[in-house]
Amino acid sequence: MPATMKPTINDIARLAGVSKKTVSRVINDSPLLTEETRDKVKLVIAEHGYVPNPQARALALGRNFLIALLHDNPNAQMILNMQQGILEGLRDTEFAMVVQPVNRSSPTLIEDMREFIVRQRLYGIVILPPISENDAVAKMCQEAGCRYVRMGSAVLDDTAHMVASNDRDAVRDATEYLIEQGHSRIAIVTGPQGFRSAAERLAGFEEALAEAKIKLPRSFRAQGEYTFDSGLAATEKLLDLSPRPTAIFASNDEMAAAVLYAARLRGLKVPEELSIIGFDDTPIASRVWPPLTTVRWPIVAMGRSAAHKLIAGAIAEVDTENEPSEFLSTLIRRGSVAPPKQ
Repeated sequence: MPATMKPTINDIARLAGVSKKTVSRVINDSPLLTEETRDKVKLVIAEHGYVPNPQARALALGRNFLIALLHDNPNAQMILNMQQGILEGLRDTEFAMVVQPVNRSSPTLIEDMREFIVRQRLYGIVILPPISENDAVAKMCQEAGCRYVRMGSAVLDDTAHMVASNDRDAVRDATEYLIEQGHSRIAIVTGPQGFRSAAERLAGFEEALAEAKIKLPRSFRAQGEYTFDSGLAATEKLLDLSPRPTAIFASNDEMAAAVLYAARLRGLKVPEELSIIGFDDTPIASRVWPPLTTVRWPIVAMGRSAAHKLIAGAIAEVDTENEPSEFLSTLIRRGSVAPPKQ
């Protein structure tokens, strides 16, 4: 074979003394080989710098080398962070990512997702909440023969199909921090109805209050939609209360920024007259003034792990044996919390 020519799969088969199908099985990490044959073919591949044709591999596998990120989530920063994590997990592989928004309220949600998987010949999908909380979606993926990983604020599936965070525990810790500072009138801007993350964060908040034997009226809970505008509207209701809260926990940073904005409009000093805690630790948290105390949600790491779980069967170098499925969120203390003004 001339040195200037790129080797083909047929060249590798001839040089290794095996069939083209055997070389294909080595490339695709098929278990239907002896270690001796596998090592021999890999040695020839390495010696001659053979690079498999991704289109041919996709044809052999019956799938494209595409990982899809499916979402129906108003939190744009969360989606961007998840994309970053997935792309880090796919780096230096032949896999690519596509992003597909879906409508969780659609009566044809399952059929639409199935059609998308089949049309794109996806290798796997990462499913974000609240879609990930639908067991029918996971069942459809199994029936379609498509690998999947669900992201959630609590464990929803087995470790091979799940990356989860400890939202309830993290928010309980955040609320306990406010209580330790001396706050007893603590309000919450919750997340959207139907989101498991919103329910888990509210549960952590209520558990901390119950442990401290703090009882608050229902009016100290205002619903948001994980958006700035909804956080602003919710905060206005809370600050109209008499007596008003001395601290507010917002279920994401975008709404926490809205709490800060609403306080400034009313001339309230933060943290002297109002303490604020958010959730996510997005860039906005450290760029406002005062910088927000918030719960750091390890979304990038979760996205990276999800990608590794999906491609482990296709990339020999990716080992998911020690790949985590549960990720700890932690409280990041900055300048937006202080003891209540006496």
